[in-house]
Amino acid sequence: MKDLSTYPVMNPTFEVSELEENAGVATLVIEPLEQGYGHTIGNALRRVLLSSLPGSAITRVKIDGADHQYTTLEGMTEDVVELILNLKQIRVKSMISEGQSKIFLDVKGPADITAASMIPESGIEIINPDQYLATLAKGQSLKLEATVESGIGYQTTQEVESKLIGEIPIDALFSPVIKVSYKVEQTRVGRRTDYDKIVMQIQTDGTMSPLDAVRAAARILDKQFQQVFDPVLPEPEDKGPELTPEEAETLRLTVEELDLPTRIANALRKGGFKTVADLQNSPRSIITKVKNLGEKSVEIIDEALDKKGVKLGGGQNET
Repeated sequence: MKDLSTYPVMNPTFEVSELEENAGVATLVIEPLEQGYGHTIGNALRRVLLSSLPGSAITRVKIDGADHQYTTLEGMTEDVVELILNLKQIRVKSMISEGQSKIFLDVKGPADITAASMIPESGIEIINPDQYLATLAKGQSLKLEATVESGIGYQTTQEVESKLIGEIPIDALFSPVIKVSYKVEQTRVGRRTDYDKIVMQIQTDGTMSPLDAVRAAARILDKQFQQVFDPVLPEPEDKGPELTPEEAETLRLTVEELDLPTRIANALRKGGFKTVADLQNSPRSIITKVKNLGEKSVEIIDEALDKKGVKLGGGQNET
C-alpha cells in the first residue's frame, strides 16, 4: 500500500459560528469553504444530525390499574392511549449512557397533570416540565412508573422486550435533533468570490444545543473517515488449535461406531449424545447423569474414547 502520510492535503481554515439561538433553534454558518465543499460537508452533517446522534426517551410505562393501553381509568379524562401519546412528548436528558432509569408519578385529583409532577431518578432531567399528561377528577389518583433508556434513532414497540406483566412498551424517538436544513451560498475571501458558505438551520428538543449537535455529528464523521485511511481492524477470534483431518474425522464418529455395548450407545443417543464431539465437549459428571448410565458405563465410554485419542470434557475428566 502506498504511504499517504506525505500526500499533500489542503488544510481547512473555515470557522463555525452561531448567528442566533433561541429555544433550541439556531442558525449556524460555516465559512469559508473551498468551492464544492459546501454540499459535501453540509449534506454529510445533515444526514448524521438526523440519524446518528444518541439521546434518551421513555420506552415503557407501568400504570396502576391498566394492564394494556386499550383501557380507561376511572376519573381520568383521557384514555390510556392518549396518556401514552402525551408521555411520548416528554423530552428527557440522561447522564447515564447505559442501562435504565425510572421516572415516577403519583398524583391525586382534582388536577391537571403535567410532566412537572413527575419525579425522576438521579441523573435524569425533564426538559419540558410543562408537557400536559392528563386531567384527574376529585378523589381519583394516577400512579405510574416510566422507564427511560438511551439509544439512537427510532425504536418501535415491537423492538422493546418486556417481561413484566402490565408494562406497556412505547415508541421511542431518541434523536435530540428535530429538524435540519441547509443552503450553500457564495462568499468572498480577499479577491476570490468563489468560496462556499453553509447556512444551516437546526432545531433540537432542548436536550442538546444546535452547536453541540453539529460538533457531535462532526466527531462521528471523523471516526468514519479515519477508518478509511487509518483502519483499525478487529482482533481475530481465537478459534483454538486447528484439527488435523484425522482428528476431525474422529470427532465425527457416531457413538455406535465406538463399538460400545448397545445398551450404552442407546442411552447416549437418548441423552442427546450422538457423536464423539458431543462426548468430548461434555464433562464426565454430566454423562454420568444420563438415564441408564452409571460410573461403570462411563468408564467403558472413557476406554472406548481413549482408543481414539479422545477424552471426556476435552481432556479434563471431572468428578
